[in-house]
Amino acid sequence: MAKRDYYEILGVTKGSSEADIKKAYRQMALKYHPDKNPGNKEAEEQFKEAAEAYEVLSNPDKKARFDQYGHAGMGGASGGGGGHMNMDDIFSQFGDIFGGGGNPFESFFGGGGRQGGGRRAVNRGSNLRIKVKLTLDEIAHGVEKKIKVNKAVACNTCGGSGAQAGSGAFHTCGTCKGSGQVRRVTNSFLGQMQTITTCPTCNGEGQTIASKCKACHGNGTQQAEEVITINIPAGVGEGMQLTVTGKGNAAERGGIPGDLLIVIEEIPHPNLIRDGDHLMYDLYISFIDATIGTSVEIPTIEGKAKIKIEPGTQGGKVLRLKGKGIPAVNSYSRGDLMVNINVWTPQQLTAEEKKTLEKLRDSENFKPKPGKGDKSFFERMKEYFH
Repeated sequence: MAKRDYYEILGVTKGSSEADIKKAYRQMALKYHPDKNPGNKEAEEQFKEAAEAYEVLSNPDKKARFDQYGHAGMGGASGGGGGHMNMDDIFSQFGDIFGGGGNPFESFFGGGGRQGGGRRAVNRGSNLRIKVKLTLDEIAHGVEKKIKVNKAVACNTCGGSGAQAGSGAFHTCGTCKGSGQVRRVTNSFLGQMQTITTCPTCNGEGQTIASKCKACHGNGTQQAEEVITINIPAGVGEGMQLTVTGKGNAAERGGIPGDLLIVIEEIPHPNLIRDGDHLMYDLYISFIDATIGTSVEIPTIEGKAKIKIEPGTQGGKVLRLKGKGIPAVNSYSRGDLMVNINVWTPQQLTAEEKKTLEKLRDSENFKPKPGKGDKSFFERMKEYFH
């Protein structure tokens, strides 16, 4: 089934502010929250759908990619927000949306709505952003790149746990009894009010380390160089950002790793100029070749191609080679190669060459006679830009 538009899901528009988007998501999260709709699978799917929409529209990079390419720009390597989110991912958003604790309904219903009575905090690694330079040939065909990235990885001494081997690893936090949250009851004129905050002892993890790993000092991470293989689809463009999920910095003590953000830089081609999915090439021919016709070779992404110049070709004529351009990203369509004909006028002549041309000056065939099919410069520009 086709995915719904993220703006439609939240009931906002492309021009909506960050505050409006956040407000719309908060309302939907409250309405479809699983604790408020126990056993209602439809409400749970709408809850997840809203979370996915907010995850994209609240991120400027992902929002820009969605605005330009729709769902096609969110899949595969380029889709940081295109897949189904799990509940831990969704509840991790609530610190931003509801201002602290994870699950807002545990404050209202006393924590009984979900199993376990609380939700442990999930550590998240930070994202990494790198630039990758691509040739026009790599852009046209897609490419696999192996890149070295210096990043936080799981500690190879403790395996990322942060605990020293043989130390008994972890203890359940004595403050929150493993829930990762502490509850406080206060009296007000409305009666007793219960609030939930992140446990200050274990920082919401629900457990404490018995003895910290000496190599990473209990963080569970260390700096190292990692070789990462990325598959870049055909048709990407300058400034486009691709997301490789889970290949950013490792999180402390076995949490969720961040993402690797790949920013595309395009290396200019020596002969071809890119214009969206189309390519352009300036071909210079002599006055004689334009007059009597010829065949010439021109560069393309696939190599060389021979084209025919018809007799009487005028300067400024554009030949279109269908399908010889760049493929559209995540699409089967492909642009064209536009060959702009420039007739080269000699700047230096010998006395004999000048004498020969002087004889032809008054020839009837050498007098300009533009026909209806010969478009003016302004007509060509209007056609090109419209």
